[in-house]
Amino acid sequence: MKFIDEARIHIKAGKGGDGCLSFRREKFIPLGGPNGGDGGDGGSIYLEADPGLNTLVDYRYQKHFQAQNGQGGMGSDCTGKGGDDLILKVPVGTLVYNIDTDELLGDLTHAGERLLVAQGGFHGLGNTRFKSSTNRAPRQTTKGSLGEERELRLELKLLADVGLLGLPNAGKSTLISVVSAARPKIADYPFTTLHPNLGVVSLGEFKSFVIADVPGLIEGAAEGAGLGIQFLKHLERTRLLLHLVDVAPVDGSDPVEAVQKIAAELAKHSETLAEKPRWLVFNKIDQLPEEEVESTCANLIQRLEWSGPVFYISALLHEGTENLCYHVMDFLTPPL
Repeated sequence: MKFIDEARIHIKAGKGGDGCLSFRREKFIPLGGPNGGDGGDGGSIYLEADPGLNTLVDYRYQKHFQAQNGQGGMGSDCTGKGGDDLILKVPVGTLVYNIDTDELLGDLTHAGERLLVAQGGFHGLGNTRFKSSTNRAPRQTTKGSLGEERELRLELKLLADVGLLGLPNAGKSTLISVVSAARPKIADYPFTTLHPNLGVVSLGEFKSFVIADVPGLIEGAAEGAGLGIQFLKHLERTRLLLHLVDVAPVDGSDPVEAVQKIAAELAKHSETLAEKPRWLVFNKIDQLPEEEVESTCANLIQRLEWSGPVFYISALLHEGTENLCYHVMDFLTPPL
């Protein structure tokens, strides 16, 4: 299924039914009087967070939605049937914006949460409503009001506890495939990952967290270069960032520069994202001689003047990954 994280839709709530103009006319009942009923209310439109969805692809082709109109009132004081509400299912983590005003209408972060996005029209009044001691044969009725009509922008931000950062081919997809059941595409060329992947890391009963992998970043991403910048928003809800660094890049590039480039792009994109807790994860240590691993990583830490947590792993050989996951779990669930 194609991953779609933004969509624009047009919604229109149902119109309220018109009131009825009617008089009671029966044999042997003189002066029957007015008996026109009210119309029914128009249907409203709601968005509902569905945990079974993880993309907005359903709104890629169908973009116009209208709720049912209310039925008009009828004689014999019969009220028209109200229009059915329209429930549109969206993934958990969807933000809803009014395009005309750029106003955030709501943020659906919990399964089953509903948001009213278009109120149905109010019903019209039948002539029975206008009878009085001085107006015994009223001919007044009111029309049902129009339902609300809006242009909406839906924006999906995935809900994950941990986000993976790094240059293309840093090993993010390999890591998420090792520690979870996610199966992203893995290959030896840049930008193998074209859309975010989510995986659940289980460390025993009642111990698990969700990890997100986004396409790799490159320098200039904040200005539109590469793929990753359009998916960085998916990391804004995470509590921890794991910054994967290839300690033995085949192109001979400097891992220190790689770390600095990513940090710079985070700052350009969002100050909030740049200030999130971030751990360095030196990956592909299997590419170094065993006796050089410690010294090489220590040299990188010194050059970066890094004081935060650092981990050495080989995602390919599953080396150090379990230890990393347990430390992440401890971070996410601090002792009471």
